[in-house]
Amino acid sequence: MRTDLIRKTALTAAGLAFTGGAIAGPVTTAFAAPSTSKPATQTHTDRKGHGERELGVRYEAQPNFYYCGPAATRNALSVQGKNINVDDMAKEMGTTEAGTNSINDITPVLNKETGKTDAYRSVEISSPDADAKQTDTLRADVVKTVDDGRAVVANIAGTSTDTDGNAHSYEGGHYISVVGYHDNGNTVTIADSADPNQAAYQITVEHLADWIATRGYATS
Repeated sequence: MRTDLIRKTALTAAGLAFTGGAIAGPVTTAFAAPSTSKPATQTHTDRKGHGERELGVRYEAQPNFYYCGPAATRNALSVQGKNINVDDMAKEMGTTEAGTNSINDITPVLNKETGKTDAYRSVEISSPDADAKQTDTLRADVVKTVDDGRAVVANIAGTSTDTDGNAHSYEGGHYISVVGYHDNGNTVTIADSADPNQAAYQITVEHLADWIATRGYATS
């Protein structure tokens, strides 16, 4: 089922064009896992005793300004050892130069390629800003999904700041993959197809929840 809230601010060509998200170039090796049949994952406890986990990603930048939905999905599926053609996924998602309409167009593709009809489900954050309950739910969803060896795909809009103080702005909308967590999920790792020079960064889960607000994400 689609909702107006998730569809309200669909990804537009202008959104990425104005934020420098247009990418045209070869596959980058940045943020790539070793080339094995199944990417390696790392699970450990940091020095403060807080759980964290990172999944190995075979990163690939999006080939144009409107393919962030298929590219984020492709990067997410790469942690499962899959390498699906982005053009094929774009057709399944109904992606056009206006982008991919909704997270609800991505969740079925994730399920199909994962091989389980219930591997992923769509979750909305329907309010303009995420509240504490929605943030807690997102945190738990990221931890569970990553612990299951899968990545979360999120539909985001607006500007957020990562833990290094760098701003990431997608006023017209964007899709990203969440491929790891730290400090029991209080910080998450993003794989971003828009710019291979910023292929991976970390943000707080509160910032991610507010970034997703009015849209949604696909999770286990």
